[in-house]
Amino acid sequence: MSLSLSLAEARRLALSAQGFVRAPQAPASARQVRGQIERLGVLQIDSVNALVRSHYLPAFSRLGDYDVGVLDELAWGKPRRRALFEYWGHEASLLPLDLYPLLRWRMRRAADGQGIYRQLAEFGRQQRDVIARVLQAVREQGALGAGSLSTRTERAGPWWDWSAEKHALEWLFAAGEVTVSGRRGFERLYDLPQRVIPAAQFEHAELDEAEAQRRLLLRSAEALGVATARDLRDYFRLEVGDTRLRLAELVDAGELLPVQVEGWKQPAYCRGEPRIPRWCRSSALLSPFDSLIWERERTERLFGFRYRLEIYTPAHKRVYGYYVLPFLHGERLLARVDLRSERAHGRLAVHALHEEAAGLDEEALAALAGQLQRLAAWLGLPQVQLNCPSALGKRLRPLLL
Repeated sequence: MSLSLSLAEARRLALSAQGFVRAPQAPASARQVRGQIERLGVLQIDSVNALVRSHYLPAFSRLGDYDVGVLDELAWGKPRRRALFEYWGHEASLLPLDLYPLLRWRMRRAADGQGIYRQLAEFGRQQRDVIARVLQAVREQGALGAGSLSTRTERAGPWWDWSAEKHALEWLFAAGEVTVSGRRGFERLYDLPQRVIPAAQFEHAELDEAEAQRRLLLRSAEALGVATARDLRDYFRLEVGDTRLRLAELVDAGELLPVQVEGWKQPAYCRGEPRIPRWCRSSALLSPFDSLIWERERTERLFGFRYRLEIYTPAHKRVYGYYVLPFLHGERLLARVDLRSERAHGRLAVHALHEEAAGLDEEALAALAGQLQRLAAWLGLPQVQLNCPSALGKRLRPLLL
């Protein structure tokens, strides 16, 4: 059986699966935050802190005001209170603990230097003495950062100019021989997984690769609502060949249903008979690394919205700005907002506003003003400051007073 969906139906199905059906009504509880993260299955971590660390934003976008300390406790708190762990999910990620057994095969591949881990494995083959020394230090001391282990004497260069000890920790992390026990600022602190991951997950019986990959694809399908093979593969960064085999198996077993979406060239899939909401009424500012929009080609297919990061683009070549958040209103992405937290001045700075071709009517503009004010309040910033003299900025300004 193959289903057919209009583009509008696919869009509502995707928004519903990602938690964007209705506007939040009150500050979110710890249970709601945990439930939302488990629903998404993965939070991407990124080092840019122009606004707030990216992994904090998805819960705010869906739930509104919440205590970020709740997420910190879920990710890096005392072991008995943890519900998340760090690993390579969709890039560097926070993942629900029940996914730990589903990623052991990826750890084995990393240790063996298979697939995407070939370059890292080269270090593993050549620097076994460094790896052994670093692992022994973690075993004896625990919760160590790369800086405390480094033996380099020259000054580190920019970005990925890692010491040998940092390379060793990254190899051990990918191979599952250490995990992240906490963070000092943004620096990872590494420890043995048996001292961090609860026994129920760490000692879980090994799953074979095929079964683990099938379960990851099903989680992707649940989180995305409706998705092509590429969308499903990208969610947990599975490989093309693995995905092709596992999708065929899941379709044959009736666990994924083929779907034809209006305007999509590739076939799509749903997790069972889709329940499509009649409307979606959320308004939200989205992190550039939000799982609703991180697969840029999918974002174009669903919303007709071409989105690219310009963080690493020279300032004079940027079209929209440095740290640009798409604005979701109802079922469309209607604008782009370049934002910065200017903490020393106590303000949320709006450096640029760009509306899409559909435009912002007065109701949508009021919703955007409300989102900016709520975001500023959540960040503890008393003021929203408009630094853009555009016509759209002039329309927005009175709504922020």
